[in-house]
Amino acid sequence: MISFTFLSNYSTAQINSSKNEMKETNQYYSTTDSKKLEVADSEWKNILDPEVYRIARESGTEYAFSGEYNKHSEVGEYHCRVCGNKLFNSDGKFESSCGWPAFFEPATKNAMKYIEDTSHGMNRVEVQCGRCDSHLGHIFNDGPPPTGKRYCINSKVIQFEKEKK
Repeated sequence: MISFTFLSNYSTAQINSSKNEMKETNQYYSTTDSKKLEVADSEWKNILDPEVYRIARESGTEYAFSGEYNKHSEVGEYHCRVCGNKLFNSDGKFESSCGWPAFFEPATKNAMKYIEDTSHGMNRVEVQCGRCDSHLGHIFNDGPPPTGKRYCINSKVIQFEKEKK
């Protein structure tokens, strides 16, 4: 019981750590560097908090309607929480009611890559960060104009930076 309590508290402390701490402890995090990263999963496991690692590196997901950016509407940019790569602008976000943050277009053409995903008996397209290959979520063809796309993204693997006035 003591071990479980310690691990539970450690995990909560990790998940609630500030975003600035993530930047300070992750030598690969940069919102300006777009160079492709080749980092072993074992190294990511030492750098990332356990929940971010589970989603980003093991293609996990968070519970629907649980993410901090699901109903988020501030003006700014969304970056990969693993490496800092710019993924979306806030003007590409929309309310989809799917339970995860939804976007209709990426910030740049190379912001992400697309992988066929036939897991769980479904045919989907996985969205990965174009810089670090971290799992972000999936893309569907039921979004609004002008693209008709819905990027369904896990909040735990994105980080918002408010627009500076």
